[in-house]
Amino acid sequence: MASAESKGPGFTVTDRRSFTDDKPSQSPERPAEEPASSASDDSALAAVDFHTFVLSFGSSALLHLGELEHPDGEKRQDLPLAKQTIDILAMLEAKTKGNLTGPEEKLIQSLLYDLRLRYVELTTGK
Repeated sequence: MASAESKGPGFTVTDRRSFTDDKPSQSPERPAEEPASSASDDSALAAVDFHTFVLSFGSSALLHLGELEHPDGEKRQDLPLAKQTIDILAMLEAKTKGNLTGPEEKLIQSLLYDLRLRYVELTTGK
């Protein structure tokens, strides 16, 4: 067996699978099926489009503003994280300007307006 230095740059792949007669072999064209409870089940997840992407950031901001409960059932505020999430949405709005449909533009503008208003109310005490 040659050493890695003599092969030059790159990497070596070693197949460590064992092939025995007591297990049926999988053909390379058909991967093994995943269990039904797999987290990668696409039917359980919503389709990802611009609306769901933006709304996921909105939900995250509301969570950090203390408007939504955390998975453990508690409402907690983390205003620096809320501000960072709002800033990410603002950056996304600026970077996609001129490339959005009317409804997409209206969604991000109204979401940012609402989140900024809630943030200001919490930070100024009004």
